[in-house]
Amino acid sequence: MFVVTADQHASKRRGDMVETLLAELGSWQARHRRDVALPLERTVGDEVQTVLTTAETALDLALHLIRLGDWAVGIGAGAVHEPLAATSRASSGPAFVHARTAVERARGRAEPVPVVVTGDDPEAADDASGLVQLLAAVVQRRSAAGWEVADLLGPGVRQKDVAATLGISEQAVSQRVRSALLEEERRVRPLAARLLRRAAGEKGEA
Repeated sequence: MFVVTADQHASKRRGDMVETLLAELGSWQARHRRDVALPLERTVGDEVQTVLTTAETALDLALHLIRLGDWAVGIGAGAVHEPLAATSRASSGPAFVHARTAVERARGRAEPVPVVVTGDDPEAADDASGLVQLLAAVVQRRSAAGWEVADLLGPGVRQKDVAATLGISEQAVSQRVRSALLEEERRVRPLAARLLRRAAGEKGEA
């Protein structure tokens, strides 16, 4: 299992954004409902948490939160005590402890990007942290023009279709794809997910 905990940056100065986040992520949760063991909820203060069944979904949520820019993110990879309770706050297990450790580290200045993985396999978790932070750095630095293309260029969508939607040339779309490192991100995500599964103690993952 994967527990994702996010803590808001500078909430005293910027105001509590938890309810806004929960509303904004409603459509994200609907798209990933098969992988959501326990939905995203406020746990304490300006912190939110969810329990997910797949590494891919945990990675996707973490990078989405980093894109928003207001959150420090911890991914806890490991076992949970089953059956899970009705809410994340009432549930327990090593993955929850890992998520707490991860988000505490993510809030600190020692991390280059505010996302950290900890897990049942510490070595794999460290490897996963490094790769996820690299992906997060790409996400942080992506321009608005790059996101405009990224949000449209889903599975089965051609660059010419995106060009038609945006009213720009295919060459311009291709340039945005290169500048935004979209293909590089696409190719690295499966490796990051494998490392997350290793961090959770799943065997047979390279």
